[in-house]
Amino acid sequence: MEALVKTDFEFPGQTKVYKGKVRDVYSLDNGLLVMVASDRISAFDHILPKGIPHKGQVLNQVATYFLDATKDIVPNWLIATPDPSVAVGHACEPFRVEMVIRGYLAGHAAREYKAGKRVLCGVNMPEGMKENDKFTEPIITPATKADEGHDEDISREEIIAQNIIAEDVYLQLEKHTRALFQRGSEMAAEQGLILVDTKYEFGLLNGKVILIDEIHTPDSSRYFYADGYEDRQSKGENQKQLSKEFVREWLIENDFQGLDRQLMPDMPDSFVSTVTERYIELYEKILGRKFEPANTHDIAARVEINVTGFLEKHSR
Repeated sequence: MEALVKTDFEFPGQTKVYKGKVRDVYSLDNGLLVMVASDRISAFDHILPKGIPHKGQVLNQVATYFLDATKDIVPNWLIATPDPSVAVGHACEPFRVEMVIRGYLAGHAAREYKAGKRVLCGVNMPEGMKENDKFTEPIITPATKADEGHDEDISREEIIAQNIIAEDVYLQLEKHTRALFQRGSEMAAEQGLILVDTKYEFGLLNGKVILIDEIHTPDSSRYFYADGYEDRQSKGENQKQLSKEFVREWLIENDFQGLDRQLMPDMPDSFVSTVTERYIELYEKILGRKFEPANTHDIAARVEINVTGFLEKHSR
């Protein structure tokens, strides 16, 4: 299987391209964005050395599914998905903050808690919690959106004081974040999963708040299996989860957390295959349907044909 790790397209009307850790975003002169979900994978704000076959397709199709399922809560940027790995939508002015919401003490929050911190992004975390315990109610822990390097934790008060987002708009983002997380949690529960934490990104389109980027994917979210959750917690066992956390754990085991002078470990093919399998497993678990892998022979050519054909029809 081939993986799409680099793109270099010239779409009709293209004005610029932004290449992120995972997605390459092509801006067009008609106000559209072509977002290509590559098979790159990142952790600790570093791109890993090998691509993960089918990862881009999984991310794109899961995100599309949830964008369609939540557009009654808040409008979103998506127009169409002309290729399994591509989404086309409206170009929006993004807010420079990610809205992170956590229902459980896991991941970054758990690492901060273990280090002795009880306040995260200005939000108090109760004493006496164990890793993966459920919060009484979900907490919102925003992060600044960095073009390069690490995203940084930031509080609601700092966002407003620094005029990153106006207070009335920020409160609107919090409301949307909680409603989206509630919907995602309900949909996950229907499939026997727990939506542990996730992040949302928003922007402005013609003065209106719009949901952008991806939602509820394995790159932006963490899921536990609901079956056995309570039993594992009571025994102090690790939770069975579907997320990218196992990639971070593998890196930590191999002495890499993105810190200075740490070397990225080599990824054996067996581990790459495992990551592909885990992404497909999440797709099938959360969507409740079988994954239909796209042809991975010359993915770039496939994408170019599909996107160009869509753009030609869209311009008529």
